[in-house]
Amino acid sequence: MGQSPSSPLLAKSSSSSASPPRRRSLSSSFPMAPPRTTRTTVQVAGTGAGGGGATAFTAPPPERDLTQDLPDEILTLVFASLSPAERNACSLTCARWKEVDAATRHRLSLDARAALGHAAPTIFARFTAVTKLALRCARCSGTDSLSDNGAAQVAAALPSQRLARLKLRGLRQLSDDGLASLARATPAIRKLSVSSCSFGPKAFVAVLRSCPLLEDLSVKRLRGLPDTAGAATTITEEILFPPASLLRSVCLKDLYSALCFVPLVASSPNLRSLKILRCSGAWDLPLEVIVARAHGLVELHLEKLQVGDRGLAAVSACANLEVLFLVKTPECTDAGIIGVADKCHKLRKLHIDGWRTNRIGDHGLMAVAKGCPDLQELVLIGVNPTVQSLRMLGEHCRSLERLALCGCETVGDAEIICLAERCVALKKLCIKGCPVSDLGMGALNGGCPSLVKVKLKRCRGVSYECVEHLKVVRGDSFSISLDVVLEHEAGSASENAGQETGGHVQITELTDQMAAMDLPTNTAGAQPSANSRMRSVMSALRRRFGNLPPL
Repeated sequence: MGQSPSSPLLAKSSSSSASPPRRRSLSSSFPMAPPRTTRTTVQVAGTGAGGGGATAFTAPPPERDLTQDLPDEILTLVFASLSPAERNACSLTCARWKEVDAATRHRLSLDARAALGHAAPTIFARFTAVTKLALRCARCSGTDSLSDNGAAQVAAALPSQRLARLKLRGLRQLSDDGLASLARATPAIRKLSVSSCSFGPKAFVAVLRSCPLLEDLSVKRLRGLPDTAGAATTITEEILFPPASLLRSVCLKDLYSALCFVPLVASSPNLRSLKILRCSGAWDLPLEVIVARAHGLVELHLEKLQVGDRGLAAVSACANLEVLFLVKTPECTDAGIIGVADKCHKLRKLHIDGWRTNRIGDHGLMAVAKGCPDLQELVLIGVNPTVQSLRMLGEHCRSLERLALCGCETVGDAEIICLAERCVALKKLCIKGCPVSDLGMGALNGGCPSLVKVKLKRCRGVSYECVEHLKVVRGDSFSISLDVVLEHEAGSASENAGQETGGHVQITELTDQMAAMDLPTNTAGAQPSANSRMRSVMSALRRRFGNLPPL
């Protein structure tokens, strides 16, 4: 009684003397005086046999806050390990913690509404060490998002020489002039990401002129792109982008008139990574223009694009290409893959989602086996390889460590046995929706000596007994999981196979599998359905307790 509740961070101590002077190394405008030792005397009525009278009780002094003895450098390390929400809460503990947090916080995410322009000077006067800034506005804010005038006020208050990363999201009231004012105030930024904004491609002319150190540019779902005739099918040359000599990575996603950015990409001679995802227009000619000026590409992602073998022939000129993603590009055939394999001998990662068009098969994969001996990761979705191509991959690609076979109708027991015999370096294997059985999986008992992880899904021919036997034979260092379709769902799953193959459900489930196997994902879909989560729960219960009795 008479004692205030102590913070969880306060250490208990029986000493009642004043605390020694606190060690400080960071500048502080709030020196903290040592806690005062106070004693509280309480009169307690006597309850003994003698009756009345009172006994004087002296309460102990408050416990001393030992965290005040911690140097600011230690507090900085503690704050660095906290989430933004936890860090915000800690900054409200006392004046010192607020000061240390403000002086050492490098990431800052702000609600970019119209009022931010007036609050910007106070915010950035407090957070002087910010190097990564995100300005976000929720969809429901509508016209209340940051405008050009507010952007000018924010730009005037920014720590221009420190800011290295800038992210803008949902700023629907920001025009080309607003982005230009932010770019002029941040000449040192190296990474810029914009999404769901209303400015157009001309705004990036000012960005390239004002930010000569820019290395990474990501543009997603812009609303200010031109919507004129032919804008989505031809390259727009009327926008003159200045050279971007340091630009190394560009991502274009969900853009209607993405071809407007082709001159920008082509003006980057040192470009190393290019991602073009779900953008309209024909991309064979644009890829020729880009590769002719940026032939040093190392990583290329193409997803849901109108691109064919002509575009892949242009890509084959990138002799240093190491990573290639072809996701749902139905016009690409074996001929295009052969052209890439014949010239891109440094290829390490290859992801192909054939969309079950059967245009890429054994011939293209055999060319990859011959021309890309350093291949380490291969993901095939909706592609139908056979023993012929898999044998060559195992013989020539001696460094193949990660392999995913999903929705491959021709991958059965013979193909798995071939992999077990040939792929000596294979460490991680993912099989989904393939007609394999215990016979093929049994070959892994003695094959693939480096194998440490196997993921099986929708392989109804594989039993849990086979999985448990593999665990016992290969030892504790080996991990295998099996998730099958429940019997009462098998009919509906087969009826909807065609729709599910081309939808978000299959891609989402495959993404989850690859994330568990530390494989890069090829697309981002919706969240797994309730039925999918229930199947996972039921599979885990069966692995733990065996087959459950019917309800």
